[in-house]
Amino acid sequence: MRQLILLSLVGLAAQLVDGGLGMAYGVTTTTLLLMLGTNPAAASATVHLAEIGTTLASGTAHWRFGNVDWRVVLRVGVPGAVGAFLGATVLSSIDAEVARPITATILLVLGVYLLARFTRTGMRTDRLGQPLRRRFLAPLGLFAGFLDATGGGGWGPVGTPALLASGRMEPRKVVGSISASEFLVALAASLGFLIGLGHQGINPTWVLALLAGGVVAAPIAAFLVRIVPARLLGVAVGGLIVLTNARTLLRSEAIDAGDVTRSLVYAVIVAVWLGAVSYVVAALRVSRAAADASTAGSERSSAR
Repeated sequence: MRQLILLSLVGLAAQLVDGGLGMAYGVTTTTLLLMLGTNPAAASATVHLAEIGTTLASGTAHWRFGNVDWRVVLRVGVPGAVGAFLGATVLSSIDAEVARPITATILLVLGVYLLARFTRTGMRTDRLGQPLRRRFLAPLGLFAGFLDATGGGGWGPVGTPALLASGRMEPRKVVGSISASEFLVALAASLGFLIGLGHQGINPTWVLALLAGGVVAAPIAAFLVRIVPARLLGVAVGGLIVLTNARTLLRSEAIDAGDVTRSLVYAVIVAVWLGAVSYVVAALRVSRAAADASTAGSERSSAR
């Protein structure tokens, strides 16, 4: 029962993050399942089955708040579904002991990417309103979908920053569109895993626990995307993912690091993580102070 409650809380927390950033539900929950000793393919299958419900709830909530561009959803989501099905088929055919360090490595890289991406300054917005082309969206969806299925997460960490970096969509619409299109990815990946694995290693109770937490969090996250600093959330989640997957890799047979080595690596990761959080908090305070000063100056000018 405690394990199910933990999974529900993780599903809730992961969906709050995913709904606010457009990423990290799969990466976060797959990382937890790997720590519990789940087969990598079964872990990814469990997460994607839960995501069928959470992404549907998240996409609906974002649509109601006006955060979705349906043209982008189709142009990136359909290729993403193709990539996810292929990725699920590949992961299902790999031996579990071989797949575990591979999956942990993918998740570690995604965690580093999140940490670095959100520590840096915000994305460009100078091209807002310009159309996104299919020749950009289709390859992006195909790659992100394949990575999402093989790593248990990756749709958001690849798709969201890419769309933000283009500067052609409002951040809230990027998050909403990626969240809505992930339903197609989750559906295709789940189909691929069910064909490749059957029901082997998939615990329906775990799926329902993750789903329950995610569905509760989805509408809250769609609202919070307007007010919560995305940089701070991204840095916090990125550091957690790096730490947990570094632990998995260091304990794997391929590396089998000693206690001293593991302690040193953990200490370095935590130090970098805390430094990144402190830097972002300070940067947000400076930005807020500058915005307040600009507002006050405008009000004084108007008064004159």
